[in-house]
Amino acid sequence: MKQMEIASYNVNGIRARLPRLIDWIKSSMPDVIVLQEIKSRLEHFPTEEIESLGYNIELAGQKSFNGVAVFSKFPIEGLNSELPGDPTDEQARWLEFHVRNIKICNIYLPNGNPIGSSKYYYKLDWIDRLTKKLIELKDMEEPLVVLGDFNIIPKAVDCHEPEKWKNDAIFQQEVRLKFQNILNLGFTDAIRISSLNNQIFTYWDYQGRSWEKNQGVRIDHALLSPEASDKLKEIRIYSSIRNAEKPSDHVPISIILDL
Repeated sequence: MKQMEIASYNVNGIRARLPRLIDWIKSSMPDVIVLQEIKSRLEHFPTEEIESLGYNIELAGQKSFNGVAVFSKFPIEGLNSELPGDPTDEQARWLEFHVRNIKICNIYLPNGNPIGSSKYYYKLDWIDRLTKKLIELKDMEEPLVVLGDFNIIPKAVDCHEPEKWKNDAIFQQEVRLKFQNILNLGFTDAIRISSLNNQIFTYWDYQGRSWEKNQGVRIDHALLSPEASDKLKEIRIYSSIRNAEKPSDHVPISIILDL
């Protein structure tokens, strides 16, 4: 049976991480890769380097911050970079598209700090807009994969030291409840179901030797509709890349689906 590996990676600046990114792609060669925080517009994007590896490229970029992209070995169809609900929102945080018979959404959800600020309320509103969009997409009853940097720690088991995060926007109860509401629509948290109650991290802060002490959090997620969950074969966390020179503070995650 044929399979498809769909990976997600917050690169924290594609130019700064390009050597590590290319090394990882060459060693793993996922079929589809979605990136967050590329911090680049198209004119400064390393298009030739990625295309030489055999990928098609689409992106929604911004100068110096945000930005999302997709690399695919297969044609990218039906691309949309606007999350409905706020026509004034110009931040590049959303890509939806089809690859073969799979609907894929790449998200870079706002961080939201500090709590109580306009950034926090933007985060809450963005999750509400996301939820409405996912209701619409799920009703189409096709394999749907929503993955990226959610900037949400779902549960205490998803961080090394919950007390440390109690005043952070990514661990607020109302934010976590909104994430749970998305799961309650019928989505599967692929990484969590693969590990039950074990701690699995996808992000380690640059400060305090967090990587060396394994004091991380899980904020990069892959949510699957029932039609996609039925095809789930395996999940992967590429943690070793965090040990490379000048790494991102995130590591790639991926799901493997039977087609």
